[in-house]
Amino acid sequence: MLSQKTKEIVKSTVPVLEQHGTTITKRFYQMMFSNHPELLNIFNHANQKQGRQQQALANTVYAAAKYIDNLEAIVPVVTQIAHKHRSLGIKPEHYPIVGEHLLLAIEDVLGDAATDGILEAWGEAYGVIADVFIQVEDNMYKQAEDQPGGWEGFKPFILDKKVRESDVITSFYLKPVDGQPLPTFKPGQYVSVKMNIEGDQFTHIRQYSLSDAPGKQYYRLSVKREEGNNTPDGKVSTYLHDYVQEGDKLELSVPAGDFYIDLDSDRPVVLLAGGVGLTPLMSMFNTVIEQRTDRPVTFIQAAQNSKVHAMRDHFKKVAQENEQVNYYVAYDNPTEEDRANQHFDKEGYIDLNWLKEVLETKDADFYFCGPVPFMKGVLKALKEWEVPEERIHFEFFGPAMDLEKELVN
Repeated sequence: MLSQKTKEIVKSTVPVLEQHGTTITKRFYQMMFSNHPELLNIFNHANQKQGRQQQALANTVYAAAKYIDNLEAIVPVVTQIAHKHRSLGIKPEHYPIVGEHLLLAIEDVLGDAATDGILEAWGEAYGVIADVFIQVEDNMYKQAEDQPGGWEGFKPFILDKKVRESDVITSFYLKPVDGQPLPTFKPGQYVSVKMNIEGDQFTHIRQYSLSDAPGKQYYRLSVKREEGNNTPDGKVSTYLHDYVQEGDKLELSVPAGDFYIDLDSDRPVVLLAGGVGLTPLMSMFNTVIEQRTDRPVTFIQAAQNSKVHAMRDHFKKVAQENEQVNYYVAYDNPTEEDRANQHFDKEGYIDLNWLKEVLETKDADFYFCGPVPFMKGVLKALKEWEVPEERIHFEFFGPAMDLEKELVN
């Protein structure tokens, strides 16, 4: 247990962390990777270059300081991060390394302001927080390995089928090399894919949502080719698209993640997908259709146009065959062919007025995923509509952000 004095010292650093948090975490990663380059086999290099990993860690450190006397308040954050850690292979021996370099970074950035008392208090607090993570993750590791079909670490899979879904999205159907039955998963969860790319010094690990319902003889990943978006091209996604062929092997973790549909709810479900954000939502959609044919489902898909619009025919077919299913499409940059053939229901971005037109009720469970601007727009609309917070569910691809804070920026 932390002493009251320690808690007070840690809470006194909240304003400093709010101002300098990202600077501290940038320095933290620089120092840690310099001293322990082997950890680059675990961390996503692209997220480092984009700054999202640093911001996500800064948000977590800030939350830990703010709620140091009520750590139960950050349990959802701990759980979300622990899922990612388990799927990546973060182990207890990594935590002392992180703690050491976090304190070094605080001292390096704050200089004389980082007194011995502050560093001692943060060292003590980090130990308590790390123990919470280690305990939660230990339970997750045991559950992943002990469940029917489960395994430890990464397991080899063979690419059984590769299907192009659009100009930018391709699906990969993967079956375990050992032929054993696959563990089930919750619709919306993801797996980590570990790859060694020829010529690269370090291993690459990426997390991709499972895009089909559980209970199949395969895991399906639908991956967007990330390139030409004013950010570093996605090394793993482009490699998967260009070089990985049917018959090749990939290593996968047991499914993980805390973003999944509540299959026990009787409320209508509304799934809003932006671009490749459709992947976890498609798993939810397919599962509800297979298991609950009486539950009203609305799937709303936003894309630039039909060229990059994946799975359209599947959704249209299911909607035509099931009277409880509605399907709508919004294009923000439709082609002339799209206009001529009426490929979409709305031109432009999803907004509240249009949602009120196509949805019969706001008394529903809402799930959404996609690019940050899309998610900001959807969350803003749902809040203006006064949808209860407990019925709003979303997930980020990559390190989590504070979407509430993003709304005011």
